[in-house]
Amino acid sequence: MVLSRATIAAAFVVALFSAAILAGCGDEEQGVDEPAREGLALELNDVTYTVFITRQLNTAIPPDNDYYDGPDPGEGQTLYGVFIQACNHTKDNQTTTGLFAVKDNQDNEFLPVTLPSDNPFAYHSVVLKPDECIPEAGSVAQLGPAAASMLLFKLPVENTENRPLELEIQGDGQDKLTFELDV
Repeated sequence: MVLSRATIAAAFVVALFSAAILAGCGDEEQGVDEPAREGLALELNDVTYTVFITRQLNTAIPPDNDYYDGPDPGEGQTLYGVFIQACNHTKDNQTTTGLFAVKDNQDNEFLPVTLPSDNPFAYHSVVLKPDECIPEAGSVAQLGPAAASMLLFKLPVENTENRPLELEIQGDGQDKLTFELDV
């Protein structure tokens, strides 16, 4: 089969047009314009946040009973741990945020359960020195299976069906990041 120059030129123009359209599709910023997936490291107010894993906790078994040593969630409720790391890659001290919420697709919002300061896995807002992360290098949380600190959320079981569930991390002013949770 012999193709004419006009056919080849037309195919080339279509290919260039298609490439231009596809290139324009990537203009949305992960975590800002559309939810980012777990595992991505994204910056918010000079701190880099990474959500490593989200999972339902069963506090009747190890290691979950080490993550949370509190009352059972209650009938119709469940606990989810969102394992997160925050790092300062700047040359100045940076304060991590303490403003998190899980939202479902029905606009229900759930705030984290406050964990005691002596819980070695608990995420707490801190001032990070340059090149410092939470959890701290060598800590129980950093050496644990998730290598991250935990935010604990208590959700009604029925709301876990309102997917996607998204973690919203609020920064200064209107700045925020959103991660789609893999539950």
